Amino acid sequence: MRPRQPLPRLWLMTDPRMGEALWTALERLPRGAGVVFRHYLLPPAERAELFARVRRVARRRRLVLLVAGAPLRGADGRHGGGRRVGARGLTTRAVHHRRDLVAARRARVDAVFASPVFATRSHPGAPALGRVRFGLLIRGEEVPVIALGGMNARRAKSLAPLRIHGWAAIDAWAR
Repeated sequence: MRPRQPLPRLWLMTDPRMGEALWTALERLPRGAGVVFRHYLLPPAERAELFARVRRVARRRRLVLLVAGAPLRGADGRHGGGRRVGARGLTTRAVHHRRDLVAARRARVDAVFASPVFATRSHPGAPALGRVRFGLLIRGEEVPVIALGGMNARRAKSLAPLRIHGWAAIDAWAR
């Protein structure tokens, strides 16, 4: 991550089901937004090649690029895990329950992605937190919270009273 770069408020979570819409989504993100590269199931060489392509776009557009899963060279940080002694870059983690949030705080992450706030195509049929349970989950949290799951700009605005740091999506950026 570049020095003194602020934590992005808007994020794209990549997903293999995006297909070619990935490139549209990357172009739609505003400068300074973040991208979490999550193509876990690709064979290693194919994953590295796709990451390199995404990284080129991210650098050109001045996007923060995190990698989830196995590390890849050239990322601005990691999604999943926690801060390691001497590690550089941004660290984030997904949280779904209070115990996940406590673990993330102990891991000294820079931000958490709390999900799923709303129903999402990424996890069909999975129960969503909804506004009330989401609010209870993050109440009083000091670690910056990024809302994830069925998110778009309108829904993020409706969560503003909960003092979220930002929001992340897949489909909202690809459409």
